[in-house]
Amino acid sequence: MIRRPRRNRQSAAIRGMATETHLNAGHLVFPLFLADGADIRSGIPSLPGIFRLSPDHLLREIESCMQLGLTNFIVFPAVADHLKDTTATYGWSPDNFYLKAAREVKKRFPECCLISDVAMDPYSSDGHDGLVRDGEIVNDDTLPILAKMSVAQAEAGFDMLGPSDMMDGRVGYIRRALDEAGFTKTGILAYTAKYASAMYGPFRDALDSAPKSGDKKSYQMNPANRKEALIEAELDTAEGADMLMVKPALHYLDVICLLKEHSNLPIAAYHVSGECAMLRAACNNGWLDFGRAMPETLLSIRRAGADVILTYFAKEFAQMFPDGI
Repeated sequence: MIRRPRRNRQSAAIRGMATETHLNAGHLVFPLFLADGADIRSGIPSLPGIFRLSPDHLLREIESCMQLGLTNFIVFPAVADHLKDTTATYGWSPDNFYLKAAREVKKRFPECCLISDVAMDPYSSDGHDGLVRDGEIVNDDTLPILAKMSVAQAEAGFDMLGPSDMMDGRVGYIRRALDEAGFTKTGILAYTAKYASAMYGPFRDALDSAPKSGDKKSYQMNPANRKEALIEAELDTAEGADMLMVKPALHYLDVICLLKEHSNLPIAAYHVSGECAMLRAACNNGWLDFGRAMPETLLSIRRAGADVILTYFAKEFAQMFPDGI
């Protein structure tokens, strides 16, 4: 045989030279859940190892991650019901603990990348990402609300904003609002292909943000669709997105690959709570080896084309593989 592929696998040194895909902490974003108050570190039963953190604990967690070389964070607020209303006004309130915490994080750790969540659902008494009127999630009237939220987040110091609502036209509307307010440096990480997935359960447990009625299928994408992601990517790019994201990640590797092949923008993928929880449960039951299965899973997302991976395993990866893989 002239060609023997095994020659490039025969030793660790040779395998290292032939490695096609690399992964390190710089490719990862660590999702964090923020709770109002002090000295709160509350576990999430459906997402073991992840906690709701008050601002003091959030700062400690970010500091410990930074020491590991993990510098990218996306923060989600767990908002009490009494602060919610139908138009999500607490989302841009000067008293918003989420905005106050962001200011403190950027004051203490200016070199970190802090990413926000832009959507109505954390602050909405209806639990939807858009404005609900007569049982319908209305698109265009949601956009000014998202814009107010976005400008407030930019003022608080977030480096990138993550519109997760999937309203049509929201990236362009937010970009114009940011530019008009002078925040031309604030980036937009667009949730470009966010699917109406069954994999979000633990996340909604963490934030108590499930819809009070109906579902999100009229605005999140149909899991059966692939080419539709190209339409969303084209629109988000034209409207000024700086990065495009696919969510979930592991169940949509083909969509990650598709966007990577058709876009010149960086592609992010959200390894969501349900995907992480399944792997954790299998490992906790002794069915899989976490030290092998976790990095292989993240590597598969990276291999599919993700430049950036949002994952609840980010800190553990940084601890276990300080030099990357």
